[in-house]
Amino acid sequence: MSTHPEDLKNLTQLGRDAQPSKKLEAFPNRAPDRFYLISLETDEFTCLCPATGQPDFATITVDYVPDQTIVESKSYKLYLWSYRNEGVFHEHVVNVILDDLVAALDPHYIKVTGIFNIRGGIGITVESEKTKTPAARAAIGR
Repeated sequence: MSTHPEDLKNLTQLGRDAQPSKKLEAFPNRAPDRFYLISLETDEFTCLCPATGQPDFATITVDYVPDQTIVESKSYKLYLWSYRNEGVFHEHVVNVILDDLVAALDPHYIKVTGIFNIRGGIGITVESEKTKTPAARAAIGR
């Protein structure tokens, strides 16, 4: 169960200069018969308030059980970077991230959490999830 050279054939951003992009890339899961959890976390997510243009900052966490593919982390980083100058409500962006990851990966289970920094005295946390395979969700204790 090691990385094979063909695992790299569809990756266009890894190892290259790249700009923000909505393109999520994936590589094959070499253990598709096993339910295991992958967690991605960043405290460097930024977007803009859609009304004022003020910057919003958040910690975004993705927990997922892969099926046939795994998201390539540089493409995910560039994907998140693409929101830096985009005006979007917190609730919307977390759900769009979930939808885009589901479209790219079709995982057994996925949850996206956005913990947005306090602004105007209110902190907002948004959680959104999708379960394709209940046994996978149960296996990781969710």
